[in-house]
Amino acid sequence: MTERALPRSSRGEAITEPRINDRIRVPEVRLVGPEGEQVGIVPIGEALRLAQDSELDLVEVAPMARPPVAKLMDYGKFKYESAQKAREARRNQALTVIKEMRLRLKIDPHDYETKKGHVERFLRSGDKVKITVMFRGREQSRPEMGYRLLQRLAQDVSELGVVESNPKQDGRNMVMVIAPHRNQAATDGARRQAKADKAAGGQAPPA
Repeated sequence: MTERALPRSSRGEAITEPRINDRIRVPEVRLVGPEGEQVGIVPIGEALRLAQDSELDLVEVAPMARPPVAKLMDYGKFKYESAQKAREARRNQALTVIKEMRLRLKIDPHDYETKKGHVERFLRSGDKVKITVMFRGREQSRPEMGYRLLQRLAQDVSELGVVESNPKQDGRNMVMVIAPHRNQAATDGARRQAKADKAAGGQAPPA
């Protein structure tokens, strides 16, 4: 069974972690088995014996319950898998990039096609795109024109992306966010991560 002192912060306070094994100082617990099965309310001594017999840890998962809920598990493995999931979530979040494209309300056709091409390229790369329409002078009194321009662009790139944030007024600008379709974002995000891993030092060492 895992048995080690809790780490402490620089101020001497214990870092928040569940109590395990002999640190669970209550007369009884509501015990949950390693597969999530409900064992029932048992004396703490019996719960610790079951943990020892199973070569598992007794982990307090709901200390505020009456009686507290404790689960039989491999705590070291649980912490490792939780850390792995947290790292994966951070990595996936980091892969999401927001590009920005600015348009004038009275944009000429050639410039519009150029800007649309950039938006399509961003979406193909798995990036979100923030589209900003900038109003000048009296143009601020015609927000519907900005709305129509953004809707036109969203329609023109609909095969690659979907509107994540509808057009809304932001001071002298109008803003909309387009996100790549999920399968496109996942594919290109994985490709970008593989490219970054290769640039950082190649393949992982064999197990």
